[in-house]
Amino acid sequence: MHVPIPSLSSTLALVLGAGLAQAQFLINDLSFGYSGNLGKGGSIPNFDITGTQQPQVLSNKIILTPVAPGNQRAAIWAENKLEHTEWIADLDFRATGPERGGGNLNIWLTSRGPVDVSSNSVYTVGRFDGLVLVVDTHGGSGGMLRGFLNDGSTDYSTQKDIAALAFGHCLYPYRNLGRPSQIKMRQRVDKFSVEVDGRLCFETDQVRIPSGYQFGVTAASADNPDSFEIFKFVVMAESLDGQNSNTQGQPPAGNNNNNNNGARRSKPPVVGQKQQQQRQQQRHQKKDEAAFDESDDGDGDYDPFLADDSADLVGSSAEQFADLHNRLQSMTRQIGNIFRTVSKQARASEQQKSDVASLVETIKTDVIPRMDALKDLELKINNLEREIRSIRKDVNNNVKNSERALKSALGEHHRSLATSLSEAIPGHTKLVFVVIGSQAVAAIGYYLYKRRRAHSPKKYL
Repeated sequence: MHVPIPSLSSTLALVLGAGLAQAQFLINDLSFGYSGNLGKGGSIPNFDITGTQQPQVLSNKIILTPVAPGNQRAAIWAENKLEHTEWIADLDFRATGPERGGGNLNIWLTSRGPVDVSSNSVYTVGRFDGLVLVVDTHGGSGGMLRGFLNDGSTDYSTQKDIAALAFGHCLYPYRNLGRPSQIKMRQRVDKFSVEVDGRLCFETDQVRIPSGYQFGVTAASADNPDSFEIFKFVVMAESLDGQNSNTQGQPPAGNNNNNNNGARRSKPPVVGQKQQQQRQQQRHQKKDEAAFDESDDGDGDYDPFLADDSADLVGSSAEQFADLHNRLQSMTRQIGNIFRTVSKQARASEQQKSDVASLVETIKTDVIPRMDALKDLELKINNLEREIRSIRKDVNNNVKNSERALKSALGEHHRSLATSLSEAIPGHTKLVFVVIGSQAVAAIGYYLYKRRRAHSPKKYL
């Protein structure tokens, strides 16, 4: 599946957000996939990828757990820490698998990152300090997203049922949607919220994640595995200069440990005009070079966002002019990026149009004639079927006629044979007369013999 590059409206929102009350800036070191391309070489800059089988990094997605075999674990961890207290994190993922497949996806923000978590899920992890969002089919549901907090005092691997530890949840049927799903975490001054596909899942004012924590994503599959794919992970903040102004970091709810991250940071000192200009120029140069190095095609499509500075740092008119000059340059670069992005999209649209036209022409020249040939073949098959039916009907009629003729001939033959036998065999009457006559002749002969013998002279020796 191809994940498109950010839309023009989202790009405009990022660029022109400098004039709004709450502008959002992309944190490149904590993000990947926002341009639709994950890079080359099977790795992602600023992220560490591990697993029982090395996850497959494609041009537009990371396959954490494959469709086979099952019982796999994988993890991707940011190498840098989140140095902001107000931020937004977006994760686009997709889960596919068999009808009763299983597995879970975990989104972590913890103080010690892979040291405490590694590639574990919320069901197998031990002690950790931070937040985790879990996506699975808990309780036989079609899908559920739950949030868990820990201050390092609870060993989750020893819990018989961790469902009671969740501080927020919502139902979400995430499996086999055929499209990426989006989970958005948002940390404000007074509220932490989680959205799924643009709809609010849950929110609370009792959660506050300190700065200095690490993002990570882990996935685990079951015997019938679900394949979890990550398309992008984007982190944005209101400023690129460390912690946001007018914010105060506090530990998560339930964390009673004293944490230096929860203390208010002091305001940076005011510097002179020359130092201010040098610092801004060096910052712009570094960001331009880093963004240019991260561009995948080398055509200058980079996005060097200009970080916000405290108003106390801009005092004289020269400093105000320098700051305005730098921001205008940054906006000019962003507008140039917009035009280049639009040009890319126009070229891609033209290419798609050409591909569609080629496909239509192929259908006209190849597919449609073959369809006509299939119609002719279907007509011939129908005619052949009718002829076979007619032949079968004729054969059945001929067999029946032959059977009737054979029966008639055999009947006539049997009748003639019976007549011949009856004529050849003598009747009983003649036999009776013959027997009686022969007996009578024998009796008469015997009688004549006895009479003749009685009247013949006797002889003596």
